[in-house]
Amino acid sequence: MPTVQHTDGFQNIAMNKKPDQSKPWYQDGLQFECTQCGGCCTGGPGYVWVNATEIQAMADFAGMTVEQFESVYVREVGLRKSLKEYSTGDCVFLDTESKGCTVYSARPRQCRTWPFWDSNIKTPEDWQATCDFCPGSGKGRLYSLEEIQDRASEIRI
Repeated sequence: MPTVQHTDGFQNIAMNKKPDQSKPWYQDGLQFECTQCGGCCTGGPGYVWVNATEIQAMADFAGMTVEQFESVYVREVGLRKSLKEYSTGDCVFLDTESKGCTVYSARPRQCRTWPFWDSNIKTPEDWQATCDFCPGSGKGRLYSLEEIQDRASEIRI
């Protein structure tokens, strides 16, 4: 092991610094900057889970009653509710021309917390797969451990 000579004549063994095993692998943060490519809003069939608060916010944003909004944009899946999607798998709120979200400021937490879902940050390999899929993951703003954990705790995916 390397040693460090101090001016007082004593030698100390330099300790190899190891990552803090009590913290997740991304303890130094992760980068993300949405490119608004729409990739996370497209693809195969899936679910965008919504609760009553989120439905109310989107209905208000759209200028609709909750009942109107649900009849047009929400489907029941067992005891839960999900946004409807087109036959292509695209979210009903994806503007196919601009690739932007038409309810962005009122989007549900599943969308707000992307890409910091448990399934995307479980391992470095999971994060790399997310970066390979999403051009904004691994680039841009550095999110702290606390910010990532806050987002991941909002919804378990």
